[in-house]
Amino acid sequence: MKTMLKLALLAGAAWSAAATTAIAQDAAPAGADAASGQVAVDELVVTARRREETLKDVPIAVSAFSAETLERQAANDITTLSQTTPNITVQTARGSNSTLISYIRGIGQQDPLWGYEPGVGLYVDDVYVYRPQGAVLDVFDVSRIEVLRGPQGTLYGRNTIGGAIKYVTNRLGDEAGGKIRGTYGSYNQTDLLVEGHTPVGGGLSVGSAYALYKRDGYGANLTTGAEHYDKDVQAYRLSAEYKPNDDLFFRLAYDRVEDDSNPRHGHRELPALVGGYKVLDAYDTQAGLGDKNAVKTEGLSLTGEYHASEFLTFKSITAGRKGHTQTLIDFDGTPLPTLDVPATYDDRSFSQELQAVYSDDTVQGVFGLYYMNSQASGEFDTIAGNLGVSIADGGKVSTQSFAAFFDVSANFTDRFKVSLGARATRDHKRSNTFRFFYLGATRSPYQGGTPRPILQVRTNYSAEKTFEEFTPRLSASYELTDDLNTYVSYSKGYKSGGWDMRGDAFLTPQTVEGYDPETVNAYEVGLKGNLFDRRVSFATAAFLSKYKDQQVTTQVVVPSGIASSVDNAGASTLYGVEFEANARFSQHLSGTVAVGYIHAKYDTFSRFVPGGAPNPVNPSQTIPAGGQVVNVADLYGFQNTPEWTGNASLTWRGTVAGGELQVTPMVSYRDDYQQFEQPLPLLDQKAFTLVDLTASWAPEGGRYKISVAGKNLTDERYRTGGYNFGVATYNNSVIGFYGPPRTYSASIEVKF
Repeated sequence: MKTMLKLALLAGAAWSAAATTAIAQDAAPAGADAASGQVAVDELVVTARRREETLKDVPIAVSAFSAETLERQAANDITTLSQTTPNITVQTARGSNSTLISYIRGIGQQDPLWGYEPGVGLYVDDVYVYRPQGAVLDVFDVSRIEVLRGPQGTLYGRNTIGGAIKYVTNRLGDEAGGKIRGTYGSYNQTDLLVEGHTPVGGGLSVGSAYALYKRDGYGANLTTGAEHYDKDVQAYRLSAEYKPNDDLFFRLAYDRVEDDSNPRHGHRELPALVGGYKVLDAYDTQAGLGDKNAVKTEGLSLTGEYHASEFLTFKSITAGRKGHTQTLIDFDGTPLPTLDVPATYDDRSFSQELQAVYSDDTVQGVFGLYYMNSQASGEFDTIAGNLGVSIADGGKVSTQSFAAFFDVSANFTDRFKVSLGARATRDHKRSNTFRFFYLGATRSPYQGGTPRPILQVRTNYSAEKTFEEFTPRLSASYELTDDLNTYVSYSKGYKSGGWDMRGDAFLTPQTVEGYDPETVNAYEVGLKGNLFDRRVSFATAAFLSKYKDQQVTTQVVVPSGIASSVDNAGASTLYGVEFEANARFSQHLSGTVAVGYIHAKYDTFSRFVPGGAPNPVNPSQTIPAGGQVVNVADLYGFQNTPEWTGNASLTWRGTVAGGELQVTPMVSYRDDYQQFEQPLPLLDQKAFTLVDLTASWAPEGGRYKISVAGKNLTDERYRTGGYNFGVATYNNSVIGFYGPPRTYSASIEVKF
């Protein structure tokens, strides 16, 4: 079945090309319809290289989705990108409602704990979103979303070793307008979106957007009666734009997200050894820790542009962000305090970026300086009932990051271009980390528990380090024709080092030394462009990445609790291919297809195993006191990295009842993938297919629109994360977290 689906996706790509060829051959003379725009694909302008370019001209693997495309996909939030973009995983973190986990081409970071760096950068209007909490962005007030695959260290910095996701909001312009959209759907989904903007004179415009997302749970907490997998989110955006003349532009923007959805405690994949607790429906739980959860994030940014001449523009981006999270995860999924984790996270950051953008007929480029001062802190308890203790882990990481960068393209001929870029980064980090054992399986004093003395200090240290890296980029592109562009590129990515916030210095003494940066050297060749009088746009890419000093978080159950370590595991090789295409078959029919393949294999994986734990190479042996480094490359694989991903959709447009009707069926496929580096059959996800269908109708003039959507129509059950504590000490707690079930919704939108 899996092979059939792969072949079907590839056959779909070939069918699209063949059908388009046939249509092009039977159509009117070249350029006749294309010139009128009736049967040509839209040309999307992106800012992947911090300057405006068409997709065809960018020597980078970029997927771009306009607001119209996202609406046809019924994209509620950016996790939809996992369905539509090759070789990418974008999903809600395990045990969370709005914390983001992203992987591109096998590179990312699953652990959202403070102090750890993500491997995929998230940007809202060129402002870096420093922490993943509250970063599952709902799609509203959006112009487009760009996905840049492969290292983007030259232009975007240290935490884009896998790639970058750019969320670009709408500019206000100089005309008044707005819209209201209401949605009702399955599980009592009730959404409201209100947007508006207006000029107020003298080159000043103001705008705002408000979104409310409410939904009952897909399941229930059978212990407390609360909704489980519900949604209760409010989001705000306020902005003001000032353009006194053609040479000056300023934008002040504020955003805030409040997520009061109940905590997600997950699903027991095995029955409990004590208490008789059975395996329930995928969305139900019997967790007893509680239902309080609150995530608040907000940011303020000021962007200024000065067009100094026809060729030169100066740009400044100043931003501040902060967030607070109070959450609970009951890892055993029962009323017993076997493995309960209440947690608090706080973060804040300030950044300043200065750019000079130059463009003439021969040379185009950007030069810049970047500074960020950030702090991430938190504390969480591990309440271990069978051990009779509560373990308090906490600390703070402060980072000052400086960078200078450039990226310049030169036209050697009308068709041959060479681009050269580089970034020099200096990260200075300070860390305070503690791990205390308290007697009694109740909350520690840090989480509001009964004040009591520390039973044992396992970790308590301060550390300071400076990390420096130079990340170059080189590409050459050649236009085969006016519509076809081919390129080759090399780029280096970098993610800075740090310290394990869960580290237990008693079990793993080396934790106080921290871990080193990781790097990747990536090579790519691509072909992209338009065919058949722009009836088809396509992009292909083949890549090879050599990944070194990978930072891997591992948690191992030992007699005294759970031992955590972050290791620079070793090295790996990743290679693959990607294909994307948009086709306009006729005035009424269009389609898209995307296919990705990746082969990810560890060359070496040196894992530190603490004393008392089983030897992973030979489980019948126990690691001696003091621990031991073991090479487990042959046993481990990449997490969140399906070998195959694919997507195909068709859109039919036609006049019905005096208005335009659009109908879009979409199918997406994800191959088998692991939740962690170590294979875990109870948690690892088998290949699955999602089927969606959307339809909309708008009268002539488009002042209002009626839409319906069906998501996951075959009602697939698929895991997006999990935890493995399947031993007697933790009552056989193997926990899975699941993606949404089948849902339906209907919306009405009114523009004014």
